[in-house]
Amino acid sequence: MGRLKKESQDITDNFKGILEHSILDDSQMIWHVKFQMPAETVYAGESYTLQFKFDSNYPIEAPEVIFVGTIPHHEHVYLNGYICLSTLYSDWTPALKVSSVTMSIISMLSSAKAKSRPANDESASAYMSTMRPKQVTWMFEDEHC
Repeated sequence: MGRLKKESQDITDNFKGILEHSILDDSQMIWHVKFQMPAETVYAGESYTLQFKFDSNYPIEAPEVIFVGTIPHHEHVYLNGYICLSTLYSDWTPALKVSSVTMSIISMLSSAKAKSRPANDESASAYMSTMRPKQVTWMFEDEHC
C-alpha cells in the first residue's frame, strides 16, 4: 500500500495539468488515470482514461492496464481497450510507476501518423472477450501486435 500512496502523491506533485487520477475503491487497487493528448498529434485534444488494476504482487508484477470509456484508434489498442505494449507484460520492471506507464502510453499514441485499429481487431477482441489482458499471449513485433 505504501508504494501506491507514494505513486498517487507523485502524480499530484509532478504531473498536475497532465495527468488526473482517481482511486475507485477503498482498497486503492483500482485507479483511473485521465489525460489529454498533445496538440501536435493525430489525437490532438482528445481525452482518454486508463484503468489500472493492482494486485498484491505489485510492483513485482505489472498492473492490469486497459483503456476505458473512449478507446483510441491505434494499431496497438484493441476495441476492448486492451493495449499491446511489452512494458505491460514481458518487459515490466518494478522500477516503473503509474506515471511512467501512462507517459509511455501517451508517447506510443503520439508516435502514430494516422488513426487505425489493429489488423485483427474484431477477431482478436472477440477471442479475448473471456480473458483478462494478462491471460493473452501477446506477440510483440515492431509494426503490429
